[in-house]
Amino acid sequence: MRRIALVTALCASSASAIVYYYPDSQTPPAPIVATAPLTAQQAQPAAVSLDVVPLRPELRIDTGSLMQVASGNNVNVPPASEWKMIRVGTGQNLSQIFAALDLPAEDWMSIMKLGGDAARLRHLRAGDTLNLRLGEDHLSELTYALDETRTLDVRLGAKGFAAVTLTSAIEHRNVETAGTIEDSLFTDGHKANLSDRLILQVADIFDYDIDFAQDLQPGDRFSVVYDVLYRDGKKLRDGDIIAAEFTNNGQAYRAVRYQDSDGHVAYYTPDGQSMRKAFIRTPVDFARISSGFNLHRRHPILNIIRAHKGVDYAAPIGTPVKATGDGRIEFVGRKGGYGNLIVIKHWGPYETAYGHLLRARSGITAGTKVRQGQVIGYVGMSGLATGPHLHYEFRVDGIHKNPVTVALPHAIPIYGGELARFKTSTMPLLAQLDAAKSSRLAQTSANLGKD
Repeated sequence: MRRIALVTALCASSASAIVYYYPDSQTPPAPIVATAPLTAQQAQPAAVSLDVVPLRPELRIDTGSLMQVASGNNVNVPPASEWKMIRVGTGQNLSQIFAALDLPAEDWMSIMKLGGDAARLRHLRAGDTLNLRLGEDHLSELTYALDETRTLDVRLGAKGFAAVTLTSAIEHRNVETAGTIEDSLFTDGHKANLSDRLILQVADIFDYDIDFAQDLQPGDRFSVVYDVLYRDGKKLRDGDIIAAEFTNNGQAYRAVRYQDSDGHVAYYTPDGQSMRKAFIRTPVDFARISSGFNLHRRHPILNIIRAHKGVDYAAPIGTPVKATGDGRIEFVGRKGGYGNLIVIKHWGPYETAYGHLLRARSGITAGTKVRQGQVIGYVGMSGLATGPHLHYEFRVDGIHKNPVTVALPHAIPIYGGELARFKTSTMPLLAQLDAAKSSRLAQTSANLGKD
């Protein structure tokens, strides 16, 4: 799940940038001068063998439109799973940093070939910081502060990396909207002037509580407060959702985005409970359950009654398998009928197991710390398996529970002095959410009066 921070207003001024577009197999063309929109990005740090610090809100630009100008083609930027802020250590260079993060050498080599301000990356100094947006096994974007007013942004596009120098800031404004489900989240979200990206963000925020594929009912309602980016008084694009409410089947769920005093960011309920659960339900995307949790199942190979203490997810060989919660790798290797197995020890009484794997991902060894959603291995059919699938188990105090129905614990809530700061910061957002809700109800009443 993505973690979004509460963004404060920034000053506005015009923004111009120079694009150095460099396909890997060609000589860099002449710079292209263009105007670039900006955005704010935040994330929680991850545990790597580098000096990783919390990522605070920072200006960067969305280079998609610029790369379109440079290449003449639509841009297909791979989705990214996380941001990391890396503080450069003594004697470290870009190649060493990429190696520590298990990024391909081709990425840093291509970046080193870029001209203009990207050449500064050849001479990193101890204490410098790099913001890296990572995909599953590649770099999607890198930002590096050149000085107090300029930021280098290097981003992966359809034909390689492009470097852009940011020279100005933008303004953030809050916008309210609301709607009612009559057809689908996408259709009715569009009617409320939400973009596809914002609609997906609504689903992300509430997907631990609402199954948007099966649980939506006609008459369900939503209210959203989101960020809009401006430059010189003109709208550039939508930012991120900073507060939202969704009423599903009569049950109202509320969320606000908050950045704590350590720079960690997430969505929370108004009383400071994390919207994020400590676990996600399924470790494999786009898979179907081929065999459910059943303590009296007849084993398909052994032909005996043998408890099936997990859930099988059928998926093609090589499909990525994700850790369902933060934890530490307890076991990696081959184990009887499980075949290739990974076991993760999570906080408290929780443990998860992933069997019949093709293999573990490179770098996944006993003792390795992993994060929720991180790829740890790949679907296979090792051990006692009739076809390619993942066998997934969820254990509490050593007792197997049904992963599909077990009550999932929440992530750590806000508490202590931070809770007071949270309530003070989010109160105006909740008031805006109430205003959006009141406006929608008034509009609904007016429409009923016309009928």
